Amino acid sequence: MQRHIIIVAGGKGLRMGSDIPKQFLPVGGKPLLMRTIERFHTFDSEMPITLVLPQQHHHYWKELCHKYRFDIPHTVVHGGEERFFSVKNALVHIPDGVVVGIHDGVRPFASHDTIEQAFAEAEKNGCTVPALPSSDSVRIADGNTSAPFDRRRVFLVQTPQCFRSEIIKEAYRADYNPLFTDDASVVETVLKKEIRITPGNRENIKITTQFDLELANLIYNNQINE
Repeated sequence: MQRHIIIVAGGKGLRMGSDIPKQFLPVGGKPLLMRTIERFHTFDSEMPITLVLPQQHHHYWKELCHKYRFDIPHTVVHGGEERFFSVKNALVHIPDGVVVGIHDGVRPFASHDTIEQAFAEAEKNGCTVPALPSSDSVRIADGNTSAPFDRRRVFLVQTPQCFRSEIIKEAYRADYNPLFTDDASVVETVLKKEIRITPGNRENIKITTQFDLELANLIYNNQINE
């Protein structure tokens, strides 16, 4: 099945403490969002890329692409007020009968293995998320008290979350629910579909704070020197 990727980059960067939205901050001397797009282009140079950006950022993105001579083909669509609406807008541009991955624009280090396994599992079984088992002890809070929880049952979810296009499109016909935390939760809540787990990779961090940005530059420098 043909594969498509939607990259969602609608963040305002409030936790980053920067006037520039976090997806445009530099990693290895180039905007973070470009690093994310490059990762999928090097995975499969023929895979169509749909980028979701707030409308007010479209012109700035064009300027950045010109400045950095960034010419990887991609389609830009308008983002919405919530991530749900951003993904919904992007799905209009995805054909039927394909597998589509949905990825956070501020995760530039998804490994090719992580991407391949997520797409392959979705092609076979319909819905999948990459995730890592928790390496920390876990407790469940209830007010001011808490109780231990078996960390073997806890997985930390990453992206790209991958789905057969007919499944994810049907799920996103539903009305918005603030309890939707990611694309898998939309599919699971609306369609009651089983979500398979595939292995993620430790470097596949979501960059939301200044510390994350510093870590991202360390990861980038380490990878180019390997």
